Amino acid sequence: MSDQYSFDEMPLPRFKADAKGQPSYLKNHRQRLRDRFLKGGPDAVPDYELLELVLFRAIPRRDVKPLARQLIDSFGTFSATISAPIERLERETGIGPAVITELKIVEAAAHRLAQARILDKPAISGWKALVSYCRTTMAHSNIEQFRILFLDRKNVLIADEPQAKGTIDHVPVYPREVVKRALELDASALVLVHNHPSGDPTPSDADIAVTRQIEAAAQTFNIIIHDHLIIGATEEFSFRAAGHL
Repeated sequence: MSDQYSFDEMPLPRFKADAKGQPSYLKNHRQRLRDRFLKGGPDAVPDYELLELVLFRAIPRRDVKPLARQLIDSFGTFSATISAPIERLERETGIGPAVITELKIVEAAAHRLAQARILDKPAISGWKALVSYCRTTMAHSNIEQFRILFLDRKNVLIADEPQAKGTIDHVPVYPREVVKRALELDASALVLVHNHPSGDPTPSDADIAVTRQIEAAAQTFNIIIHDHLIIGATEEFSFRAAGHL
């Protein structure tokens, strides 16, 4: 792992530097990029430039465009970069603690914002936002996670809780524990969600079997399973839409 300070060198002699040692051409580039972002919004900048804006804070006196392009080449997209596991980011040349911290702050902010759009709101009428939240929090994880969205009698989301984490292709789920937690929260309905790190959201036989077991256990207490979503890299699979619920 390379230390971040390898990106904090003295400016090249042919460029005039400001009082902080920042080359004028670099300062102008950063300001132009900030202005373009503020005027045009996220759609005005490609992924690597959006990543540059994040890296400005972590690496204040160095051209971060090469690093931004390197990260996009390695991970594919802005979202995949900020969601990458820390240990994977550490293997990238030029990445130090300050860069990783900035990326993880942005990731946490994205999760909080997406959650705020669905918490305490009717889940069924805001289904698009709910699916978007699930994709934001789970699509780029490198291990399987199982989450439950708990709804009250009016289908308002009252809690979103991770129930289990597993390996790259398996996560343990216990129907009795799912129902027990629903009763503790006085939930009337559930949305089950898990991800497939492989990127393919097609359910396995085990996915279908455990969904039916949870549905059977929930029915005993008049708890409705609205859906089970499997989140893939670019799309999701709905058990309800596919006729499995």
